[in-house]
Amino acid sequence: MSIKIGTRGSKLALAQTETVCRALLERKVEVETVIIRTQGDTDTTVPLHEIGGQGVFVRALDESIERGEIDAAVHSMKDIPAQRPEGLCTCAILSRDSPADFLVFEGDISHVTSIGTSSTRRKAQLLRHDPSINIKPLRGNLDTRIRRLVEGDFDAVVVAEAGLQRLGYRVTGQRLPPRQFVPTANQGTIAVVCRKDPALLQTLVPLDHQPTRKDVLLERGVMEEVGGGCFTPMGIFCQGGHLTAEILSLDGTRRERLERDLTTEADARQVGRDLRVRGAELIEQAYVRLGRGNER
Repeated sequence: MSIKIGTRGSKLALAQTETVCRALLERKVEVETVIIRTQGDTDTTVPLHEIGGQGVFVRALDESIERGEIDAAVHSMKDIPAQRPEGLCTCAILSRDSPADFLVFEGDISHVTSIGTSSTRRKAQLLRHDPSINIKPLRGNLDTRIRRLVEGDFDAVVVAEAGLQRLGYRVTGQRLPPRQFVPTANQGTIAVVCRKDPALLQTLVPLDHQPTRKDVLLERGVMEEVGGGCFTPMGIFCQGGHLTAEILSLDGTRRERLERDLTTEADARQVGRDLRVRGAELIEQAYVRLGRGNER
């Protein structure tokens, strides 16, 4: 069986897709890679929460599957929105790489006064850690972020450590501990999406890593119950069933945080409902500040 696999055209997206292709080739499955541009790749001048959130990276690939142009697509699991097209499924979730954020900088960390990131979560967590830090907006792929650091636009930038690992980049800096700087739900995880076709599923499902799937689906259960939109600073991380989840104010001065040991999705959804109630004021504040006028 030969499979057409769609991907974004960034170096990181291609590296992730190559990981999937190698695993399929080892199973004697022929693959062809098809590069598809998304709105998130085209419009890098504004924060994601102003152009539709992480789902902008997924929509074009979903539509290509539905039109039959490709059979499957490779994504960062964190980019996949909660609401999915009827005929598609996440057929495989690969073993998780590092879930952590990484602060890239040169020299002494005490000299870092400005940090580049457009993530409301990262901004809030960094300000909580050090309110004196100047957070400047920064979007673009990993190479763009590192280039702007080298050019002197920032003293440091925040990236996902998994991206550095997948591209084999060696940079100076510091890993941000996931228990303190709680990652976004599903960070560090590669997922494969395909049509609900029995032959495709039979070929792709063997790539699935069940322990990772369990953790990331528990994270998604919390995320879906909390809601809050892409503008709410929120971290959700589960490892071996132990969940840490928090909602922060945009300036990092306030937070609501829960830690639980979970076994079922029902448990996760209950945690999500509890956290949503506790963090309702913070969610509303983020919506008032960033949500109104930016919805499309």
